[in-house]
Amino acid sequence: MKQNYRMTLQYEGTKYNGWQKQGNTPNTIQGKLEAILEKLDGSAVEVRGSGRTDAGVHAFGQVASFALEHGLPAAEVMDYINRYLPRDIAVIALTPAEPRFHARLNAKGKYYRYLIHQGEIPDVFGRRWSWDCPDMLDAEAMKAAAAHLVGSHDFQSFCDLKNSKKSTVRRIDSIEIGREGCDIVVDFRGEGFLYHMIRILIGTLAEVGAGRMLPGQIPGILAALDRRQAGPLAPAQGLMLMEVWY
Repeated sequence: MKQNYRMTLQYEGTKYNGWQKQGNTPNTIQGKLEAILEKLDGSAVEVRGSGRTDAGVHAFGQVASFALEHGLPAAEVMDYINRYLPRDIAVIALTPAEPRFHARLNAKGKYYRYLIHQGEIPDVFGRRWSWDCPDMLDAEAMKAAAAHLVGSHDFQSFCDLKNSKKSTVRRIDSIEIGREGCDIVVDFRGEGFLYHMIRILIGTLAEVGAGRMLPGQIPGILAALDRRQAGPLAPAQGLMLMEVWY
């Protein structure tokens, strides 16, 4: 019987084409992990992530699961993976899991953080982890707008879904907006997020912060169920998956 494992990993997504394995490139997080585990196990291994981060998006606490034909000790598997991973990906925890544990299907909630750099001087060292926004943003206006987004809503206006049959109703538990030095920090916690949802929410909140939209417009954008009514897609590099709850 196969041994199932749960692992937590971190990665800087700058040079990768996202999490999901793709046939036209080996340069994905899932692809790197599966190639290493296939060599370890001697057969194909499917690594199931809690979600598919986009190209350029980072993770501080991504969770994934996989099963091996040969039930090796978790510490040995973790050491083997880290030995062959590139230096911008690392497994920080790995444990045996129940046979039915699935990193995506069993996830109950996620926490994402988005960093927006403010100021006339570019952030030389943080440029890979933040959006160097050209506008000086009003964080209080952004908080007022964000209050309309908390709770269960149809977020069709705030996603780029290709499959129109998939439900676009999601629950956001909290959106916290604060400052750390020159950065505006936006923390999202919720049951799950749609394709591009957080980046479109950030783009919309930035429009409010810049004065091009008003906080009171958010309910109308939600009700419109029309992606064209929301703000632009914010850059990928400011987004990080912080934690997944089970």
